[in-house]
Amino acid sequence: MSYSSFIYCDVCCTHPAKRLNGADDQLKFNTLEIFLPMWCFWFSLLLIILAVLLVLDLLIVMLSYSMCWYEYANARPELMNNRLSGKNIRLVCSLILQETFFNFLTLSVLPFGIFNPRCHPRKRGETPVLLLHGLFNNRASWFWFKWQLRKQGFGNLATVNLSSWHSEEVLTEIVAKKVDELRHRLGVDKVHLVCHSMGGIIARNYMQQRGGAAKVDRCVFLGSPHFGSKLAPFALSPLGRVLIPGSDFLLRLAAAPLPEGVLVSNIFTIKDNMVVPNANACLPWGRGIELDGLGHTALLYRRAAVQAVIDALSGKDQR
Repeated sequence: MSYSSFIYCDVCCTHPAKRLNGADDQLKFNTLEIFLPMWCFWFSLLLIILAVLLVLDLLIVMLSYSMCWYEYANARPELMNNRLSGKNIRLVCSLILQETFFNFLTLSVLPFGIFNPRCHPRKRGETPVLLLHGLFNNRASWFWFKWQLRKQGFGNLATVNLSSWHSEEVLTEIVAKKVDELRHRLGVDKVHLVCHSMGGIIARNYMQQRGGAAKVDRCVFLGSPHFGSKLAPFALSPLGRVLIPGSDFLLRLAAAPLPEGVLVSNIFTIKDNMVVPNANACLPWGRGIELDGLGHTALLYRRAAVQAVIDALSGKDQR
């Protein structure tokens, strides 16, 4: 091949390919220019939403503890003497920060509770544990608790979503159906119930007024407002009316027969920022377990609460 032919091939064949590669690179660069700002926009928007939720969470926790202080300072004026001591200020800061963190963590995982869990109780003959969440939560709020229970050998764990926008009787029916489903599928006569906050009220309605006591072996309450809460009027859900102290529903529940044959453990914290006054989380029957230094949502995460539930389910707290 002559030198002129080589030049011809180089011009006609090689250069167009180079121009084509250059066009591809320019297309990729233009695509990146389009999508990078979009990605940055959505990421920035997500950060703004999370920041707003965190600030609102902090304000709600501070407001709830402020109302708790108002309640207790009026009931016990002597508390005013040491309200600004270093120990009390550190305690208040600790309670607010940990409750804000646990609230935000729970809120962050709620989207995962919309979907049905992939793991279901499968061990036939082993008593399952049904976890009932509180108001404005769903089954995802139990993620940490389930992990801790599995580490202790409790494999048959079940959850159910209880909508905050349905009546207490509808929610009780959901629990009743879930209990029967677990009993028939696993070949057992009874289940264990672990109930946080409003979940405990639904469990009591099921056991005391719907005949469910015969199907429950152990029931563990976590921060349940058995006699209501003075913060209930602030709840946006219709269930808030049920939790107002002295409501017709709570009076009927208090007058109902005790759940015969059920081993009941009632775990509560004297620093609960949602059950006001804290005495409304106490029961005159069953085994009472008092905790300190943690708030309402912290009952789902702190080691003391988790261990108290494990002891109750294993029967250690009955000794």
